[in-house]
Amino acid sequence: MTGEEAIAYIEHIPWQGVRLGLERTRELLKKLGNPEKNLRFVHIAGTNGKGSTAAMLAAVLQSAGYRTGLYISPFLQVFNERMSVNGTMISGEELGEITEQVRFSAEAMEDRPTEFELMTAIAFLYFRRQHCDIVVLEVGMGGRLDSTNVIGSPEAAVICNIGLDHVKELGGTVEQIAFEKAGIIKPGCEVVLYQPEKDSVAQVVRTACRERNAALHEVDFSQLRLLKNSIEGQRFSYRQWEDLHIRLLGLHQLKNAAVVLETVAVLRGRGWNISDEAARRGLSEARWPGRFEVLRADGPVFLADGGHNRQCAEAVAAALKAYFPGKNIHFIMGVLEDKDYASMLAVLAPLGGRFYTVTPDSPRALSAAALAQELSIYGKPTDVCQSAAEAVAKALRSAGKDDVVCSVGSLYMTGEIRSAVLSLPVQAEQG
Repeated sequence: MTGEEAIAYIEHIPWQGVRLGLERTRELLKKLGNPEKNLRFVHIAGTNGKGSTAAMLAAVLQSAGYRTGLYISPFLQVFNERMSVNGTMISGEELGEITEQVRFSAEAMEDRPTEFELMTAIAFLYFRRQHCDIVVLEVGMGGRLDSTNVIGSPEAAVICNIGLDHVKELGGTVEQIAFEKAGIIKPGCEVVLYQPEKDSVAQVVRTACRERNAALHEVDFSQLRLLKNSIEGQRFSYRQWEDLHIRLLGLHQLKNAAVVLETVAVLRGRGWNISDEAARRGLSEARWPGRFEVLRADGPVFLADGGHNRQCAEAVAAALKAYFPGKNIHFIMGVLEDKDYASMLAVLAPLGGRFYTVTPDSPRALSAAALAQELSIYGKPTDVCQSAAEAVAKALRSAGKDDVVCSVGSLYMTGEIRSAVLSLPVQAEQG
């Protein structure tokens, strides 16, 4: 198989759908020689921030000299982003070779795996083939029944910010969702917990840790101190760590960085050699595109964020107020129909002067026209656009040089927005 053929095969309709459970993944991995048993993991679950946390932690581990795998979901622009080693995503050639190997085992199964289960098996084979010292493994959905949860006890189980998302599959309360996320906690492992807004969420995780004799390390945001903040990055201190730097913007990213530092402390306690300098360098070098990312810094500023639920919208709103107080904001927005977009609009609409709606490239997308109809109750001028490129062009033509354009919503749209903006000549922003 070529890389293109592999992607077409993985994304083929019969494989698609969400069917939580571990049996199919276990059966497939057994047929493949259980590659996951030759790997060591940091397992990361959570509603929001797990991708950013995974990216920063992987950068720290790589900076410490470890050959580090990273497994993420979903991708932003190209499929191969889903699995990488030391910052280099899997090649098309290797993806084709491994998919060909997995294909025969998968097709021999009576109950065939889903698309995500197939990808997880491919990733484990890839990381073993690449001789990774450690893999930062992001959960796809939930935790307890997510296909990544077939691994044994990880070096650390990290639970990031928990909110309401995927309620149909995971439950309608944050406590129910926390129970699913806490399913990645294995007997005797170390657990790092993002400080939740509700103590009832923390209690769910604490109970899981007691039941499984797992050591819990809770992040304390009262120890987090912002030193300097600009669109070039943030400087901060946390506990004994002084004057650290991250490129990622927003208070929520400082909180995610604190989770990374707690995880570093846990890994050190388990014998991983991560110097202070490696942690500093890794945090400073970490990038995570599409998360309040500055694509253009002036004339007007253009930001892209793939936030797709109320918590994400609140983080974007807080960051806009912090970095661009009093600025006129133009929103490009596209959402999936099964997301709580009404709550997102309630948060973002009061900040926006004008909206441009887009239909994301997904069968679950809410149409641009339907989103515009939802926006009509706020009385905001709204343009229905046929593509992300059209929305970018219209927004840049309408926005003044001192305004801000912010793309927000589905990650399925954010990659297209990035491509459209980054491909424009500089003079196009003066439109």
